[in-house]
Amino acid sequence: MESEIMAPYETKQNCEIRVFESSDEMATDLAEFISQASEISVKERGYFAIALSGGPLVRHMRKLCEAPYNKTLDWSKWYIFWAEERAVAKNHAESNYKLAKEEFISKVPIPNGHVYSINDNATVEEAATDYEFVIRQLVKVQRVGVSKINDCPKFDLILLNIGPDGHVASLFPDHPALEVKNDWVTYITDSPEPPPERITFTLPVINSASNIAIVATGEDRANAVSFSISDCQEGPDAKTIPAGMVQPTDGKLVWFLDEAAASSLEAANGAYEHQGY
Repeated sequence: MESEIMAPYETKQNCEIRVFESSDEMATDLAEFISQASEISVKERGYFAIALSGGPLVRHMRKLCEAPYNKTLDWSKWYIFWAEERAVAKNHAESNYKLAKEEFISKVPIPNGHVYSINDNATVEEAATDYEFVIRQLVKVQRVGVSKINDCPKFDLILLNIGPDGHVASLFPDHPALEVKNDWVTYITDSPEPPPERITFTLPVINSASNIAIVATGEDRANAVSFSISDCQEGPDAKTIPAGMVQPTDGKLVWFLDEAAASSLEAANGAYEHQGY
């Protein structure tokens, strides 16, 4: 049975926490969440701009490839981006594009021209510049929205993983990339996880999204999840780890957690209430 952890006090951000007993329950709820975001965006804007991350996240999207979503969603209105990508060839085992293609994109009728992978023939610096240029062009023609607060692109949904160290996208703890404010896409050449060269959305772009979902599974993420959600409750001045710096300026943040990833929440806060829905 799916349960939601409700904080006993009001948070400063529009932050929701969902905890699941099984991977299948998580995938089912995540599919419904994405579906609703898609339907609302298509109705309001005519398009749905979604940014994916690497790691296991795409596998949690598997229910979208099944009924009813594979038939009911307006896939022709989807535009797919990557919030992070490794600077490797598209057919490389560590390519986020390759994983998304195999696990999701190839199984639903999204037009090929609506899938925006990075230029894997360029240097990582050039690839980041090129990717930002592509996004800027799509903002001009309104395929991607724009924030009224800071003129950043306003993606309809950004999906993120969280690492055991609390990193999201390719924004790692204490890395200079966390401080980039003026660029939409930046690059790193010294990732603490292989491969070292990556591009990533910057924090202002992530926080400008209409919806952000962070998926976490496993006990090795539990402490990072607990610290991050504490930051969310304390507001934008609390900056211990990158995931805690994900605080939407005008949008909604939802955490999708298995019980292992959520295990430190009750230990840290004691008074969380579980209620099914």
